[in-house]
Amino acid sequence: MLAVGKKHESWVSEGITRYERRLKKPYDLTWQLLPHSSRQDESARTEESERILAKITPAEHVVLLDERGKGFDSPGLAAHLQQQFDVGRPVTVVIGGAYGVDETVHARANRVWSLSGLVFPHQLVRLILAEQVYRAQEISAGRPYHHV
Repeated sequence: MLAVGKKHESWVSEGITRYERRLKKPYDLTWQLLPHSSRQDESARTEESERILAKITPAEHVVLLDERGKGFDSPGLAAHLQQQFDVGRPVTVVIGGAYGVDETVHARANRVWSLSGLVFPHQLVRLILAEQVYRAQEISAGRPYHHV
C-alpha cells in the first residue's frame, strides 16, 4: 500500500493490525507512507504524484483509489487480486493526497478503483483497505468470513 499522508493514528493502527495479523502471503500488507507536499493545489498534486511514481516498479500491478473509478464487490476484488498473485505480480494500491494525483499516476494505474461514491478520510480508507484485503484472502481460500 502506497499512501500520501501522515502515519497511522492509534485507532487506525489498532484496526489495521487486527487484520494484518490474519493475512498470509501473498495478501500480507506493507505500508509506504509518503509525506504531504507543502505546496497547494496542482503543484502539490504534481509533487506527490512524482513521489508516488518513484516508488513503483514496472513489475507492479497498480490499483489507484479514486472516487471516479470503477467499483468492485468483495468477490470481484478477491478475483482481481488472486489473478495478479497467480501470475506472480505484486499489487500496489495507491492512495493519493488531499488534492489527488495527476494524469501520470492515472496513466500508470492498471485499475482505478472507487471504494464508494462517498469520499472518506485517508486514515479510514487505510482501515477499510486492510479489512477488504483480509476479506479477499478469505474469499479466495473458500473460508466463511464473507457471507453471500
